[in-house]
Amino acid sequence: MDHVARFTPADLGKGQGVDLNAYRWRLLTHGDTWFAPPGAGPGQASLLDELRFESPTALVSATAGAAADAGLLRHVVDLAAAPDFVRLLSAADAPVWDGIVLSVGGGDLVAAASVPAHRADGGEVPLEQRLLRRQTEWGPPSAGVGRYFSAPGWATLAEYLRANVRHVLSLRDQGPSAGKPVFVHCYAPPTPRPAGIEAPGEPVRGPWLYPAMRAYALPAADWPAFGRLLVSHFAQELRRMAADVENFRGLQVFDSTVVPLAAAATAATGSSGDWHDEIHLNHSGALKLGRAWSEHIGRVLNPPPPPTRRR
Repeated sequence: MDHVARFTPADLGKGQGVDLNAYRWRLLTHGDTWFAPPGAGPGQASLLDELRFESPTALVSATAGAAADAGLLRHVVDLAAAPDFVRLLSAADAPVWDGIVLSVGGGDLVAAASVPAHRADGGEVPLEQRLLRRQTEWGPPSAGVGRYFSAPGWATLAEYLRANVRHVLSLRDQGPSAGKPVFVHCYAPPTPRPAGIEAPGEPVRGPWLYPAMRAYALPAADWPAFGRLLVSHFAQELRRMAADVENFRGLQVFDSTVVPLAAAATAATGSSGDWHDEIHLNHSGALKLGRAWSEHIGRVLNPPPPPTRRR
């Protein structure tokens, strides 16, 4: 159940080019660091490497390996930042894709959670522009970890996410693949902890949520639950988009929050459980999510026939 061939946009233009018609399914992929390219860092895994299909499938990856603090959505809005993806999706002479496979919004979620309570000049950042509340703004203990969460800030981020997903869908509908399914995944709940990415020859990046938890003085015992809260809100928003067929036609959301993963230990500074670092999966985690997502994609591309009615 493999049958997957990986290509880059450059492969399509070499010599006679890749014959995409030799494959039953042709998928254009693009994403953030959950679609990490080779060499992103020892032990850091990519969901793309774990996609498996029963029929011959071509994956054409336009992923540029964006940094973890620069989510795909910003790159898609800035058309110059992802020219291969935009061209292969929206150009009149682009291939007809059976689906577009994306990893979106993770960097934007992390960046929003990292917004401090005060600007450099000492001025207060309004709740509409951050996801965490200062101690003097915390709700009652009966609200659980929701007492630390800024609903106005989430509303701002949610509208940003909706606008950018609509933008991706509009690009799709400009080209030959208009109306084809766009597959996105939710994220798995991370454990805020002091574990960043170490790549050869590069400075350590991250951690991302851990500094925010400390800056806002959230009790350490509540950090894992707050990580789950953030990812839960993200998943709910994607599901709402998918249910809005009129405005998000063809959006197919895989709820990866329901796939059981081994959580990382709060104090671990390296790979732990199914996690390579604070927000990225290791190979065991990517395998679990990638295989489950493959099944979801396969069911959409090749739905089972309707049951026959007895006369």
